[in-house]
Amino acid sequence: MSFIFCVLSSGSKGNATYISDGNTSILLDAGLSGIEIERRMQSRALRMEELDAIVVSHEHADHIHGVGVLSRRYRLPVHITRPTFEAGQRQLGKIEEPKYFQCGRSFYVGTLAIHPFSVSHDAADPVGFTIKNKDKKIGIATDLGIATRLVEEHLNSCALLVLEANHDLQMLEIGPYPWEVKQRVRSRLGHLSNEQSRDLLCNVLHESLQHVILAHISETNNEPEKAYDAVCAALSDASADNLQLTVACQERAGEVIRL
Repeated sequence: MSFIFCVLSSGSKGNATYISDGNTSILLDAGLSGIEIERRMQSRALRMEELDAIVVSHEHADHIHGVGVLSRRYRLPVHITRPTFEAGQRQLGKIEEPKYFQCGRSFYVGTLAIHPFSVSHDAADPVGFTIKNKDKKIGIATDLGIATRLVEEHLNSCALLVLEANHDLQMLEIGPYPWEVKQRVRSRLGHLSNEQSRDLLCNVLHESLQHVILAHISETNNEPEKAYDAVCAALSDASADNLQLTVACQERAGEVIRL
């Protein structure tokens, strides 16, 4: 079966994504409260009881805030790297037998083949993911300061991509953040700008790519329209004629996408 995909939340206040192939369903990160994730799932007619696992990208609070409570409430296994678990253990709380995976080594959750790949970010062991079923591959690359060749290689041949477009360079420059925070955001361990996201998309664009979702938009240093317009510049190629570009939202769940 094809993928069922929904970004429940994306941004510095919390990140969570629902992914299913109709047989296996997972949450990729759970950075909102358990109650809020339940509410957003319900708002899109998605059932918490059908989840099979939570998969964690890194230990920052906006990615793990609700992991522990949802794991305990629904008896969901948590797939996580050991360094990420150790770095986030205080916030995660008690997790019954975490399922450790290693960056660079694929693992399965039910019928979903999940491949974690290394990304450049200021966390213990941060990863992006590609997820495959029998028919299609999707890729998620957020919270990274630079899109390396390795990242590009993993994001090739995806039917759907979630790409970070965190900040507009000019808005960041003149914005209210302290100098050291600005330096961190635009460093190799920070976040991708709109232009970097555009360049990444240019390098992985192909005729079978159906949907691109721009994610982790800064509320202070970016605007959805700026991110959309900047990345649209990558879509003039004829291979992108049937490609849909959307921007993920912090305040509400996105539309359910079926591939």
